[in-house]
Amino acid sequence: MVAAFFIKTKDNLMSQYNFDTLVHRENTESVKYDLRNRFFGQDDVLPMWVADMDFETPDFIREALLKRAGHPIYGYTFRSPSYADSIRGWVARRHQWTIQNDWIVFSPGVVPAFNFAVLSLTKPGDGVLIQPPVYFPFFSAVNDHNRKLLQNQLVYKEGIYTIDFDDFEKKAKEVSLFLLSNPHNPMGRVWTRDELTKMAEICQKHGVLILSDEIHNDLILPGNKHTVLAGIDPAFADITLTCIAPSKTFNMAGLSTSSVVISNEELRKKYAGFIDALHLSGGNLFGAVASEAGYRHGDRWVDELMQYVKQNIDSLRSHMEQHTDIKVVESQATYMVWLDFSATGLDDETIQHKLIHESKLGLSHGSMFDPGGEGFQRINLAAPRKLINEAAERLSLTFRAR
Repeated sequence: MVAAFFIKTKDNLMSQYNFDTLVHRENTESVKYDLRNRFFGQDDVLPMWVADMDFETPDFIREALLKRAGHPIYGYTFRSPSYADSIRGWVARRHQWTIQNDWIVFSPGVVPAFNFAVLSLTKPGDGVLIQPPVYFPFFSAVNDHNRKLLQNQLVYKEGIYTIDFDDFEKKAKEVSLFLLSNPHNPMGRVWTRDELTKMAEICQKHGVLILSDEIHNDLILPGNKHTVLAGIDPAFADITLTCIAPSKTFNMAGLSTSSVVISNEELRKKYAGFIDALHLSGGNLFGAVASEAGYRHGDRWVDELMQYVKQNIDSLRSHMEQHTDIKVVESQATYMVWLDFSATGLDDETIQHKLIHESKLGLSHGSMFDPGGEGFQRINLAAPRKLINEAAERLSLTFRAR
């Protein structure tokens, strides 16, 4: 049994999990650590870019994997009803969303799911709508498959991102699919029930299907509430494919396991039929084991995780406000934070150069989430406090307030 750690939180509550442990990840085939030279041109940057955590995957998942690995045969397997039950129970407890087991379709990841949806539910030349600045695979899921990309640019004003609904409806008339990021990546915006309702009603009005990427839906910062779009109204669910996964929630992205929840039987048959035709529906044994363990036993771990991440964000924001002109954009979800460098007066190229060569930090360059990402950087704060403090010091030394 992996030992539990108990520490006092700032709220004076006993915490079961220790997020301060430093885990050395070099030479583990880690994209985040072992490919630094490829992406940043040098190996000595502190990597705070790829959206996986520098926290240990929780003990109850590791124990479940070790137990199954103890059986000497890893042959063909299937996902049992217990696997689907764990997902159904999790979304009911955490998101007050009632689903049925047969609505759950496997995908080896949420990014593949974008592409499968585009390929199975649209045809070449069809319009697909996205809302930049947004997670960059949204762009490729459209452009790589000869679909027409339309963009509803989010409006950034006084540190808040909002939706231009007039433009949204104008673009919705020209598309057959809308790719929604909910909560929004990279800026951690939790869309309100009213905002989601308005987008869904427009899509319904113009015959537009919705793929709602809700992979970050468990990573909600204290004081905020995630709304599942498909859970608002059965009519919205009827036009929506909802992507969820344990990968971000429990730091197990390497196990390539996610789900697409589709209540509409016709849409589900089209999507699942495409997956089956590619012989991808089997998944992998250990991903299923880890997923079920997380969804059955992970409530307290996630709650404590997001308390810790919130403290990381608060710590970074305080340091930036005191020492730099960098603005930490208000975040409501995820462990990634959107940094606004506009007040530094530096251009995008200079910011990136100084981060890599002076701060020795590897962040996600804002232009990856274009348009609207220029002058921004995304930083991953799912790391022990020691690393957060180190990153803050490096930023303040390079970008001192003018």
